[in-house]
Amino acid sequence: MPENLDFENGKVMKKVAEKSYRPMLTLLEKLMEKEDKFKFSVSITGVAVEQMERYTPDLLGLLERLAKTGRVEFLSETYYHSLSSLYSPTEFILQVSQHKRMIEDRFGITPKVFRNTELIYTNNVAKLVQDMGYKAMLAEGTEKVIGRKSPTKIFHSPSGLPLLLKHYKLSDDVAFRFSDSHRSDKPLTAETFAHWINSSYPEDEVVNLFMDFETFGEHQWEDTGIFRFFEHFVSHNIATGGEFVLPSEAIKVIKKADIYSSDSPVSWADVDRDITAWRGNSLQEDTLTKIYALETQVMASKDDQIISDWRKMQTSDHFYYMCTKWANDGDVHAYFSPYGSPFQAYSNFNNAFTDLKLRIVKKNDG
Repeated sequence: MPENLDFENGKVMKKVAEKSYRPMLTLLEKLMEKEDKFKFSVSITGVAVEQMERYTPDLLGLLERLAKTGRVEFLSETYYHSLSSLYSPTEFILQVSQHKRMIEDRFGITPKVFRNTELIYTNNVAKLVQDMGYKAMLAEGTEKVIGRKSPTKIFHSPSGLPLLLKHYKLSDDVAFRFSDSHRSDKPLTAETFAHWINSSYPEDEVVNLFMDFETFGEHQWEDTGIFRFFEHFVSHNIATGGEFVLPSEAIKVIKKADIYSSDSPVSWADVDRDITAWRGNSLQEDTLTKIYALETQVMASKDDQIISDWRKMQTSDHFYYMCTKWANDGDVHAYFSPYGSPFQAYSNFNNAFTDLKLRIVKKNDG
């Protein structure tokens, strides 16, 4: 790894670990010891684990201790947080299998429930996930698929795979609106949030809260009170009769509702809940087409480093940084990007792509 890239990766990883990962994982461990009815699920990519191994190994120790409680469910996903489910079923299956082995080896848990990169769903992806033996899959509870139906029911794909839908309104109340100075009920309290959940839905339904881990401490800074809010919410919810269940438990006790069907990709991103965050302009289309077109040549090289580098270039963030949207969606993209513009992200990606392609040609022709 080039020295400057290694430095930047370490710098970012250590910063986010200090602000978010370490304090939140420590709080989760505290809550597991304090509240024996508290449970939660977590999804972590293989590349994140690699970064932790390299720069912040204490985080893996925290995760391993949480795994040993038996009350934490690790979800399955693509190892490289890629968009392979939309481009290459073969590559998708390989990455999911690699991720599953990593979770088993590292945490001693075999994932039973799948969540795709960025919660991307299509009927075809659901069928692939079902054929791989998963018991359920997470998806976005968007009205454009379920209409006026409640996302708190268990839906199923046309092929029969149970689907747990993210309640995006309640999730976004924490992830995006917790410290919003314009909200009428600022600040959001644990009592209010628990009341919204427990008074609005019957006991035989599930409210699936799903958000970036960086919500805690990175997107919502510590001085907003986000950590105190979460700790109080967990304890208050349990004390007032609320129940926490793992995804694999929820699908056993809750009756299935209607079919969730979409041939067009649905995700959890932006207002449209589609994939235009990663594939909405010519920059993104060009780079996505080029990187997946290399698959045959990459595999023919039989070079582990080339294959690994190619897969890292599939990570969805690269294409997210090339988004050229405006207004609120554009502001979110700009906030997360390390580049000065989408065009700089595109240029940097193409430089790396050219280097990778030259290495492939040299390897295959040598």
